[in-house]
Amino acid sequence: MSHAAAIQLVERLSDQAPLPQAGTVLQLPLAADQRTSLRGHRRSACGLDLLLQLPRGAALRPGERLATADGQIQVQVEAAAEPVMQVRSADPLALLQAAYHLGNRHVAMELHADRLVLLQDSVLADLLRQRGLAVELAELPFQPEAGAYEGLGHHHHGHHDHGHSHP
Repeated sequence: MSHAAAIQLVERLSDQAPLPQAGTVLQLPLAADQRTSLRGHRRSACGLDLLLQLPRGAALRPGERLATADGQIQVQVEAAAEPVMQVRSADPLALLQAAYHLGNRHVAMELHADRLVLLQDSVLADLLRQRGLAVELAELPFQPEAGAYEGLGHHHHGHHDHGHSHP
């Protein structure tokens, strides 16, 4: 059984970069946490083995195109559907307070005028419901806010010690 070599993606293209000669662009659906890793094997939407070997930098953005060294193959990053919670309230202040408390816990989230979107977590769902918020489970593309350190080479790994405690 022979395996085709992985397609090596080594370049991030600008939004104005021309499409490849063949005009075909592969799709690469990635979860939010996968978009932060610029190296390693991934699978295109059609099942091809892709090897990301990109220079350090900001997380990949949905819509961004990646290319092989010769530019003949391009891949467009997509936000994959993930299990999320949509948090809503008729009271804008209650939603703002929830965003504050979630942010204090370093929870990745999308901010919208009418809702917060975050990855499913039963403990957080219970806390939000206790605060009187409506929590709806869904499978949607997740595009959390970049955060204060995006693009600055600072990366959280789920642990921290910065002089204060979290409830």
